[in-house]
Amino acid sequence: MTSETSADDFRDTLHSLRVWDTPLPSFDPGAAPAEPLPLFREWFVHAARAGQPEPHTMSLATVDAEGRPDVRILMLHDADARGWHFASHATSAKGRQLAAHPEAALGFYWPAVARQIRIRGRVTACGPRESREDLAARSRGALAAALTGHQSQVLESLAELAEASAAAWARAGADPQAPAPTWTRYVLDAAEVEFFQGDPARRHTRLHYRRAPDGGWTRTLLWP
Repeated sequence: MTSETSADDFRDTLHSLRVWDTPLPSFDPGAAPAEPLPLFREWFVHAARAGQPEPHTMSLATVDAEGRPDVRILMLHDADARGWHFASHATSAKGRQLAAHPEAALGFYWPAVARQIRIRGRVTACGPRESREDLAARSRGALAAALTGHQSQVLESLAELAEASAAAWARAGADPQAPAPTWTRYVLDAAEVEFFQGDPARRHTRLHYRRAPDGGWTRTLLWP
């Protein structure tokens, strides 16, 4: 394969792709629970058991100081009554953006079952104890990555990264409780959650939950 791909090759490949050519699950929005969390958990487990790779990966969208949108992929750490949990360095780009504008959106896409979930809400940073516990519960590699630090900063060379990573892996092996002071667990408290079930005939089902002033939830169907 050459290092260059022609525009024609790109477009031919793009236009040849198809989606949802396999049997898809059904979704009856009338039978959906009154709150979105139970449905999220049900869909998540279903996607994992259906063979969806890495269903715990999600897009996190934030805005910077100029109001420009930013997005990246990261992992879900939990989903409970408090909200949807994830973690990062407070000094990273996403950490700085959330500190300045603590409203964000999450997006899950599980093509194996033609489902996606969109979530919007306010994000809160957890305290040092819970953030340390978050990291302690993860793998040595996760600790090493956290100890490497400098996330989103300018990297002078890959050799510099290799040296810092090797030192972090060694420290993580020698001290599984090594502190990473800027590592922070975040929780997004959802104000809106949308469940999308794809349909081969493009009659997609969209169920939108919105939190009411009294703390309950309203449910609305949306046109696809």
